Amino acid sequence: MANGRGCQAGDEDMNEVMGLKAKLGLDVFKPDKEPHIMIKPGMEKDPRLKKAMLVCPAGLYSENEKGEVELTIDGCLECGTCRMVCGAEVLDWEYPSGGAGVQFRFG
Repeated sequence: MANGRGCQAGDEDMNEVMGLKAKLGLDVFKPDKEPHIMIKPGMEKDPRLKKAMLVCPAGLYSENEKGEVELTIDGCLECGTCRMVCGAEVLDWEYPSGGAGVQFRFG
């Protein structure tokens, strides 16, 4: 029996079923020769990095036991959010070279 949206009973819209984490899990991340984002030396405790911990959609920033912020670039969405909140004084940020970085697979 159709539900008025052209779907049969029991059919589900793919966008409604798949959450953000599941969609991100479909993306492919190809490492570059060098990291495309690096925290500048001596800036690991800069308070702007705490903002990056909150706003990075991929959750790549974390705080270690010394109170320093660490970055893992695997899974970076290359959105530039961390670049906007931290600025060039804190981060060295470039897009990965051609063929490296994120390859979106779904939506």
